[in-house]
Amino acid sequence: MFFNRFLKLKPLLAKKSLFLFGARASGKSSLIRNDLKQETFVIDLLKGDTYLRLSAEPWLLESMVEALPPEKWVVIDEIQRIPDLLNEVHRLIEEKQRRFLLTGSSAKKLRQKGVNLLAGRAWEVRLCPLVYSEIPQFNLNRYLQYGGLPAVYLSEDPKEELHAYVNTYLKEEIQAEAFIRKIPAFSRFLQTAALTSRQMLNFSSVASDAGIPVSTIREYYQLLQDTLLGFLVSAWTQSKKRKAISTAKFYIFDCGVRHTLAGIENVDPKSNTFGDAFEHFIALELWAYSHYNRTHEELGYWRTLNGQKVDFVLGSSLAIEVKATNKVSRKHLSGLKALAEENAFKHHILISQDTLNRKEEGIDILHWETFLKRLWNGNYLPPNSAG
Repeated sequence: MFFNRFLKLKPLLAKKSLFLFGARASGKSSLIRNDLKQETFVIDLLKGDTYLRLSAEPWLLESMVEALPPEKWVVIDEIQRIPDLLNEVHRLIEEKQRRFLLTGSSAKKLRQKGVNLLAGRAWEVRLCPLVYSEIPQFNLNRYLQYGGLPAVYLSEDPKEELHAYVNTYLKEEIQAEAFIRKIPAFSRFLQTAALTSRQMLNFSSVASDAGIPVSTIREYYQLLQDTLLGFLVSAWTQSKKRKAISTAKFYIFDCGVRHTLAGIENVDPKSNTFGDAFEHFIALELWAYSHYNRTHEELGYWRTLNGQKVDFVLGSSLAIEVKATNKVSRKHLSGLKALAEENAFKHHILISQDTLNRKEEGIDILHWETFLKRLWNGNYLPPNSAG
């Protein structure tokens, strides 16, 4: 089964070369194969012979593509494996007007000093796990438990798929790439990072729980960001009437991966774990929408020193509180009401499982499906047509 992904590569490639980043198994190869079909020439750096030749002689890239028609786009898969190829890509863009799609599951090696990132000659796009609008007959409970990696979502045994993913990709490939020698310590960190996902970052606390120095914890969190396995949600601190906390939060990129790392076997709809997963799900939807539509709006949250909070803010458009309750009451609106006094956001929305959509005291109370349909239809944040 192929999912019709919201991200469309063809209109972007028609304008400019692209870096396409996404965690392993997020569906990059399937997207390219189905979205671009026969319009590409693919160079796969996971193939041993291709990798060995081009790593030794990067200039061979030109001879590999010179006979292609100009309209043929060149895909280089896992470009971070040979960063030196970017010098050749840069030259071929400039001299031959060749269009490239460069994919990768890690930005770590591309962040190294001296690596040619094409100086604006390629846009960066991100492929996330499956989102609500991409899944026919969406099942919330299944998604909250197992997440949105395509192979996992389609599997008859998603739990086993997730364990294989965690053991193969997270613990082996990341360790190999980062030259991590203390495997037990890194495994403890992964579990702690998963358990504290969606909480305010406290490096000292995580270091204490995992038994790892604080300096190492900071490096590990950066590694998770570089390998696209998590992202920061910054604190919104521009409120004038109430002093805001400035500590960021960290989210694992997929609900299922988070639960597997944390050892959470069951997301019971009546438990606090369900509420945590429900909020995590909305974070992933907002993150993906912002990236796919290239809104360039920053995802954040708001919390005051006296405990008032709003789960998410996005640009100057959305302020969102998430509650897993089936019946919203006025007490659930307190954070949004406080933030509304700042007159900083166009929409103030409470998302829940309450099926009665309504407006109270200037706040839209929406069932989660109603909100997501409006979000993905562009009702709140229209796409950036300029890319």
